Amino acid sequence: MRNFSQGWKILVAIFLLGLSFPYSQGYNVKSKVFLSPKFVLGPGSVENKVYYGIDFPRGHIALKSFNAEVIDEAGYPVPLHETYLHHWVVERYYGRKDAEVLEYNGNRLLRESDYISARNDGVCQRNCLGQFFGLGSETRGTATHIPDPYGIEIGNPATIPAGYEERWVLNVHAIDTRGVEDRLGCTECKCDLYNVTVDEYGKPLRPNYRGGLSCCYDRTQCRVSNGFEGARRSLYLRYTIKWVDWDTSIVPVKIYIFDVTDNETRFSDSTGFSIQHHCQVEYYVEPCKANDVADNGCVHTKRTSVTMPTSGYIIYGVAHQHSGGIGAALYREDGQLMCSSIPAYGNGKEAGNEAGYIVGMSTCYPKPGFLRITDKEILIVESNYSSSRDHTGVMGLFYILVADRVPLSSSFLDVFNKMYNDINHSAFVWGAFVLAGVAIIAAAVGYRCRNKYEDGYQPIMI
Repeated sequence: MRNFSQGWKILVAIFLLGLSFPYSQGYNVKSKVFLSPKFVLGPGSVENKVYYGIDFPRGHIALKSFNAEVIDEAGYPVPLHETYLHHWVVERYYGRKDAEVLEYNGNRLLRESDYISARNDGVCQRNCLGQFFGLGSETRGTATHIPDPYGIEIGNPATIPAGYEERWVLNVHAIDTRGVEDRLGCTECKCDLYNVTVDEYGKPLRPNYRGGLSCCYDRTQCRVSNGFEGARRSLYLRYTIKWVDWDTSIVPVKIYIFDVTDNETRFSDSTGFSIQHHCQVEYYVEPCKANDVADNGCVHTKRTSVTMPTSGYIIYGVAHQHSGGIGAALYREDGQLMCSSIPAYGNGKEAGNEAGYIVGMSTCYPKPGFLRITDKEILIVESNYSSSRDHTGVMGLFYILVADRVPLSSSFLDVFNKMYNDINHSAFVWGAFVLAGVAIIAAAVGYRCRNKYEDGYQPIMI
């Protein structure tokens, strides 16, 4: 009886494995390389422009990855110690079909009637961190691939408002550090090196604001060493997008970006319980004191709690930090580690391995169904920086992709693996031969019956 029961387990396991074959075969991945509009930089100058209506794949598709890097006019990658890529972000919006598509927009905003935001799923406040993809100096060495059968669904006609079309906007923030007095200071946007007292909107800087995005906006100039001369040059952001045509077997994922500077405010209103977010995007790391060296080795740790707006399963995670960063992590409220993301620093001169710069961030790819988040669960975001010296304008962002369900075939595979572990390998092989024999006999019987039918004989019906 025991052998009989085990035999049935084997047959069921092999059957479930067969059901998983369509999932394991993958999809027809398409890929295309695009270029941003040209931008021109000279020693110490800054590019921080917004480009609407950029080239992007069209149709009802699932995005699988987005990679980017700065190149020169000849197509060669530009190293970070020449042009520092502070960040690039790509965000979706719906543009009115008969409205002008702006190729470049500095401080000018689109008219509200021409533009509908189609940002990610959160969690920061309106117009803050709404991108679908975005990285910085780490872009060449950070994986963005979304594993099968997941994908970011875009181009669904049912979700696009009437009279509008789906479009994409790109922001590139790059700093030319050739010949500057303080390369790290320029990349950290220290205000004294840029000689600015107001932000890009003409608003006076806060008295205690030492550096950050408000000091290195478009067309500002970081201080260059006396006597240094360098030619202005044309550059591009080259971005490669991979995607697949939409299919019902694809499991859509939502994009959430957490900011360690966020300070949630919880309150009750007419709609019930609500949360207001206050993401500041950047913060200041003070230099450690003598007693800090002995206590924590000069590590500045910043933490915040965020409320997950919905339930789901994490399938990807990565952090974004600046120079000086030593890692970030996402925890449950009870302290359980969900994902950690550690920076890799370069040790050479070539593009992708620049010494002293973050050239990659480690990523998390949890097993499907392994990391489940419940509705309104509180998560902890942590960002760590070396504080052996001060750092201005640093960031501590954490990206996660969340699916609302586990792929059906993954459930089958879990059952299959459990069954396989419950039986010995030789018995499994025996069962495979039995199932193959049954299939051959069934095919032979079917063939014989078909031939009899074709010869005028009717099969016996019972």
